[in-house]
Amino acid sequence: MITSSDIFTISTQKQFEKIALKVFRFQHENNLVYREFCDFLKTDPHKVKTLQQIPFLPIQFFKSHDVVSNDNKIQEIFTSSGTTGTITSKHLVTDVSLYEQSYRQGFSQFYGNIEDYVVLALLPSYLEREGSSLIYMVKDLIKMSNHDESGFYLHDYDALISKLTTLNQVGKNVLLIGVTYALLDLIEYSKSVSFTLRGLESSTIIMETGGMKGKRKEMIREELHKQLCEGFGVSAIHSEYGMTELLSQAYSLGEGVFECPSWIQILVRDTEDALTYIPNGKTGGINVIDLANINSCSFIATQDLGKKYPNNSFEVLGRFDNSDIRGCNLMVI
Repeated sequence: MITSSDIFTISTQKQFEKIALKVFRFQHENNLVYREFCDFLKTDPHKVKTLQQIPFLPIQFFKSHDVVSNDNKIQEIFTSSGTTGTITSKHLVTDVSLYEQSYRQGFSQFYGNIEDYVVLALLPSYLEREGSSLIYMVKDLIKMSNHDESGFYLHDYDALISKLTTLNQVGKNVLLIGVTYALLDLIEYSKSVSFTLRGLESSTIIMETGGMKGKRKEMIREELHKQLCEGFGVSAIHSEYGMTELLSQAYSLGEGVFECPSWIQILVRDTEDALTYIPNGKTGGINVIDLANINSCSFIATQDLGKKYPNNSFEVLGRFDNSDIRGCNLMVI
């Protein structure tokens, strides 16, 4: 039996690999969708001895199947955002306390005590729909911060600018977490009303969650972060890497290089052969091992492109489009 204590107290690579293999066998036995995928690949679970031998479920399966590893009651259904007419992913969560423990402990590992921050959220595209795992997390962080000033801002840029300015003047630590396009909109709005947001450096962290959501043209990270740094007057932009299908996040404290808490690791697969892995520093498809996802699937082949570094940090460089997925017909059954 694998417990949350086993997962969230991992401290060595050997420990991670041991628990990951246990989770693989548990999910192979109890997750019908995952087992059928492994059978399709002719995987003998008894011969899987390394992380590289574990099959990674294509993330698209969360759009077409119920990916669960037990028969417990569904406590939360997290759904992905999508444009009109697109099929969205759904993540059936049977133990939401695992998600809470994961993001609370993950945040603490990288940023310390949440009570040290006023948490401001600019997440309009998430807040305006049901089922966002990001909104679930940020609501909880706002509550845990124990600051009356913490809260969500939808489209009231005047109030948000006023709050940021006031908190900066009194020297309070602020975490502003926002969807990328809304942070850019905030900068543009501040200029339109002849107000400068610059000068937040000393006490404010700007964290972008990625995504233009069809509101703006996609930008390369270097250009995006340059605009955000100049607009907010900070030297670095932080980033959060998470998704509907996972129960954990990785964080970048600048330069777009993400680090994982101890219960997450990534592998980078060859874009030409989804069952082959490439060396550190080379660009390929990101596979995520999220051991907090024990009741769903902990081994996810994402549609993100990136590269991994020797210390287990990684970069996200873009996404596959259909033309990129060559030689990967096993990705869809």
